[in-house]
Amino acid sequence: MCGIAGVIEAIGGRNEKLESILERMDVFQNHRGPDDHGVWVGSTSSVRIGLAHRRLAILDLSAAGRQPMVSSCGKYVLVFNGGLYNYKELRAELEAYGHVFKTRTDTEVVLQASIKWKEKALQKFNGMWALGWLDRSEGKFLLSRDRFGEKPLYWFWDRENHRFLFASEIKAILMGTRPHRFSLHLPAVFRYLFQSLLDGQPETLFEGIVALPAAHNMTSDLRDFDQRKDIEIYQYWQPSLAPMVGGNQESIIEEIRDIFIDSVRIRLRSDVPVGVLLSGGLDSSTIAAMANQLGDRSCLFSSVSRDPRFNEEPYMQMVASHLKQPLTKVELNINPHNLWPMLQEVVWYNDEPVGSLSNVAHYLLMKQAKDLGITVILSGQGADELLCGYKKYLGFYVQHLLRRGKFVMAAKVLMDFSRNRSIVVQFNLGEAKRYLPRWLVRRTTNIVGERLKGLSFELDVGLGEGDVTERQIRDLYQYSLPALVHYEDRMSMAHSREIRLPFLDYRLVDLLLPLSTDMKLHGGWTKWIFRKAMEPFLPKEVAWRKDKQGFVNPQSEWFKHELRDYTNELLADDDLFVYRSGLVNPHSARSLFAAYCSQPVGRGSINFRDVFNVLALESWLRVFERHLRIVD
Repeated sequence: MCGIAGVIEAIGGRNEKLESILERMDVFQNHRGPDDHGVWVGSTSSVRIGLAHRRLAILDLSAAGRQPMVSSCGKYVLVFNGGLYNYKELRAELEAYGHVFKTRTDTEVVLQASIKWKEKALQKFNGMWALGWLDRSEGKFLLSRDRFGEKPLYWFWDRENHRFLFASEIKAILMGTRPHRFSLHLPAVFRYLFQSLLDGQPETLFEGIVALPAAHNMTSDLRDFDQRKDIEIYQYWQPSLAPMVGGNQESIIEEIRDIFIDSVRIRLRSDVPVGVLLSGGLDSSTIAAMANQLGDRSCLFSSVSRDPRFNEEPYMQMVASHLKQPLTKVELNINPHNLWPMLQEVVWYNDEPVGSLSNVAHYLLMKQAKDLGITVILSGQGADELLCGYKKYLGFYVQHLLRRGKFVMAAKVLMDFSRNRSIVVQFNLGEAKRYLPRWLVRRTTNIVGERLKGLSFELDVGLGEGDVTERQIRDLYQYSLPALVHYEDRMSMAHSREIRLPFLDYRLVDLLLPLSTDMKLHGGWTKWIFRKAMEPFLPKEVAWRKDKQGFVNPQSEWFKHELRDYTNELLADDDLFVYRSGLVNPHSARSLFAAYCSQPVGRGSINFRDVFNVLALESWLRVFERHLRIVD
């Protein structure tokens, strides 16, 4: 896990040294790689190119792993951020072809594989990555991002200076283009404010700075660099929707076990301490259980709360006791009165507004992981998208059945979940309204400002015209997972920690995604087929738990009580950036907050995020003010 940056410019068109630009970009990503750093500058065709790298040493901790890594012939240069989990297998394959290795790093395997198989090497990689690959002899440059966007990669064309920049984090590009100020990208702002969508499109909130989408490459012919004739962005991989051939229930269960345990096995490869983030739910508990099956004694650590409404400690301890392993408990003492400065600190690392105060809690948890000496952390992200774990999927499934005229089956599904008291009784309009037809939802106060009035950037986050599997794919690549891996990466890397996600092994995705929905939502249970596969390894109370909470804290209640006066005072300030920029109507924002505070606990059509998004956007505008043209 590291940070990469690069600059390409036309020879003769520069007015600042490439090395100076790279130095500024590199420094602002030093939290991503405190162990080492390197810079390479050279030329090819009609361009100068500079690459910078910050290293967090995970495999082969010696200086041999320094990047940018240059091939022995000098023709190829690589900057690589991430982890190639099947590097041992690929190394053995390459050695059989006669390749000789000088290090024990996965980076050198990426280098040698790219020399051998060119872009086809990506199909062999099982891992997470953002990489830049230069072929000097051919004058070709490649940027690539892993299949599910676990590692970030942004780019920007500086037309004024005939310069192309890329980096792991937006702030590095901001420093590389200083003193340029960026306009707001209004569609991204709109979708965040009113739909709570982050990373819903490749464009960021900074106009012109764009994320390379997951599972995509960008290739460039540097001989025509200044004309931008030969830049191509294309998808190199997509999940298979072909169901397992001839697979009955038992064979599917066996296949799930085999692939999942292997996914955990290769993600435990590390020369530094590894931990499992145990939340007390099915997903993280199965990761801990599979690691235990492999004989691995990685540290189990958990976040606990003094508030019994949000404390998952009994389930965490149950799993640890079942596995006969110690559990390290971390209590996150979040003082609501210190949240505003803490939120600004977290927003700086996140580059964009955060989705909730849970991101603040995750930031503090990663700090505790650092204090515990845990460098690599396995997390359960991705399971809900693959296995229909979110409550909304029940609604989508019933809607799909009704469309197909399967009224009896739809009624049975609802009856099963109602009898099991797992989702139907947990319905909350404030959470569900974004997925419901508008005629079903009572209108709340419209806080849209003059600058956004009359504009329509809203995305349809409901079922749409397809089936449930197609809706899962949209969650994987647009609505849900991109924002989750974004904040997990930034909060962990803020403290130089590496997050690994076993559920996003592409082999597991290819197996689980095509399974029929009734294997995932079955008998009143979410994730049914996975529960069946993993129940032999877990306490029954965890394998068949139905009241699991997310990574939660009392944020909704804080704003109604401890933070109410402060929030009222903040929203009363007519000088807020969100007001002055015309994004939010001041009177409406205050009215919305008053209505939110009057709602009964756990009820009402106004969601916590309807209020929080205004405050988080204001925090973001303040943090990045000097890089923005807030009022055009």
